[in-house]
Amino acid sequence: MKMVYICSPLRGEPEKNIAKANEYAREETMKGNCAIAPHCVFTQFLDDEVPEERSLGQEMGKALLCRCDELLVCGSIISEGMREEIKTAYENGIAVLGRDLSIADIEDAVFGETEQYCEMA
Repeated sequence: MKMVYICSPLRGEPEKNIAKANEYAREETMKGNCAIAPHCVFTQFLDDEVPEERSLGQEMGKALLCRCDELLVCGSIISEGMREEIKTAYENGIAVLGRDLSIADIEDAVFGETEQYCEMA
């Protein structure tokens, strides 16, 4: 069973975004993967509006990501937090897949000169 890290936005509309992340995780689980959406879990006991707690959640997410087989980028917007997760995946040789965006678009948004797909949160 592959461990798949769900990479999707949180900020902006947190309740809506968490519901979407849960849908993405369910979709991956139904494919036979072990889906992990840390921002759905960590927000149960950490407050994303408190900078220290947000930072701690991000570091915990990266620790989990490094134990995964794949990172699945979901949605058509790449937030600043997602950018960091994607960079971490590349730095650690973890496969990056796009659900709604192509790999070329993801790489351009994260590493390219344009940030057309990025929403700085």
